[in-house]
Amino acid sequence: MRNKILTLISTFGLVVLVSCEKDTPRYLPYEGYSFTELNENGGDWTPVLEDSGASIAVDAPNATDSQAYQDELAEVKQVMDNMTSEQKKAVKYWTNNPAIRWNEIALELIAKYNLIPGPNADGSYTLPNQANPEGPPAFPFAHPPYACRALAYISVAQFDGLITAWHYKYEYNRAAPYQLDEAIDYAYEENDIPSYPSDGAVIARASRNILTAMFPLEAEYLQGLEEENLESLLLSGGYVKSDIDAGLVIGDAVATTGLARAANDGMKNAQTPKAVSDSIKQAAYDRFGWAWDNLEIPERPVGLTPLFGKVTMWSIDDVESVRPIAPPQLDSQEFLDDVELLKDFARNMTDEHRRIANFWQDGLGTYTPPGHWNRIANEMIVEHQLNPLQTTRTLAYMNMAIMDSGISCWDAKYYYHYPRPIQMIDNFETIAGTPNFPSYTSGHSVFSAAASEVLAYIFPDEAAKVRGWAEEAAISRVYGGIHWSFDAFVGTDQGREVAQYTIDRAKADGADN
Repeated sequence: MRNKILTLISTFGLVVLVSCEKDTPRYLPYEGYSFTELNENGGDWTPVLEDSGASIAVDAPNATDSQAYQDELAEVKQVMDNMTSEQKKAVKYWTNNPAIRWNEIALELIAKYNLIPGPNADGSYTLPNQANPEGPPAFPFAHPPYACRALAYISVAQFDGLITAWHYKYEYNRAAPYQLDEAIDYAYEENDIPSYPSDGAVIARASRNILTAMFPLEAEYLQGLEEENLESLLLSGGYVKSDIDAGLVIGDAVATTGLARAANDGMKNAQTPKAVSDSIKQAAYDRFGWAWDNLEIPERPVGLTPLFGKVTMWSIDDVESVRPIAPPQLDSQEFLDDVELLKDFARNMTDEHRRIANFWQDGLGTYTPPGHWNRIANEMIVEHQLNPLQTTRTLAYMNMAIMDSGISCWDAKYYYHYPRPIQMIDNFETIAGTPNFPSYTSGHSVFSAAASEVLAYIFPDEAAKVRGWAEEAAISRVYGGIHWSFDAFVGTDQGREVAQYTIDRAKADGADN
């Protein structure tokens, strides 16, 4: 068994050579670009939550030769003629694919709120409460389960909204202002996508509504971003006001549908009272003869979201159907071999192993492992010049798979309640903080494997690279002393298995036809 583990480590080690250097500026340095495809049939694709692209009613627009439309054209030319330098910067920033920018905004908020609530003066803890977001402590604590859920809901709302937008774009087929009046200079690369309804307005409104629900203290900030995004649509020369208004109708509708699902998906019960957490721990001890103990200083009395494994999944009906096999018994040779393996890594820590552990750490104050993979996806979207509909499809399916994999991972964590290395190895020191939840399986491994499989499906030429990065993310947690090696490799298999359900769903949505 030790040879099997060392072979696995060697295999993971090979993929380190294809890893990228970590470079995480606040925003991607890209501008508006030409799209490789237009996906004229995108309105026929199957949405995630809506029944079809025609589920949301959007009235027919005014004809382009009507006085009402000509007045709108005149308004566009007037505001463009009087643009300030700040407005020009905003137009450049938002680009012709603002879904990426709103995803980056979500990552920024996740990092801002990814801070453990501090203990009260008496040593007790008060949990963040959505009913009292100002706290203290402030709501939310944007840990990995919260982050992957927020990213899934914003991405799904964007995707459903753009399917609807594409349906009406090609039903009504109203050309963009710059195509109707040669005096209007479009800010981006020209394309033949009809302007009504505005896809950018759909993205702005859906994103603002979802993120405001997820980060209620940021309502004013998000409103300001939406206003800037909508103004930039007009100033770009790509849309008139009625294009934007129609997009807002769609954005409101898809956000309402998404938030209705979120209100009933079980997340509000994921963080449990101590009595429930203790009962889950006792059940695992009765079942297996072991239990994870929290070794944080100061210790929080309850593990992180013990019932996240009960949250409704996107593409799987029964979380137990993807529950991994049991981890090794604590007196087994497989377990004893892993103890020696981790001791050896700790004694012989190399600069490369430390670099890998730090690169994939994604701990407190960062946008978490799900956010790391969104950053990777955004870079690939720009590199491959995906249009807005393709962009939201990529982010929706990837984040659905990440969330489903996280739910599956947390189900395993609290069902098996397996101890972490720091609990089982005397005087063991990690090179990263010890998470506040059980060891098996590794969340980094599961999240990363799920994300990489969806990206491999969307970008098949990149499959070897993204799968290599996922394996590196998995082994990074072993190098850091946070996880056992079987946490990593079983978690990688688990993430891939869960992601396949999402990929099967994606293959049936009509986009590949």
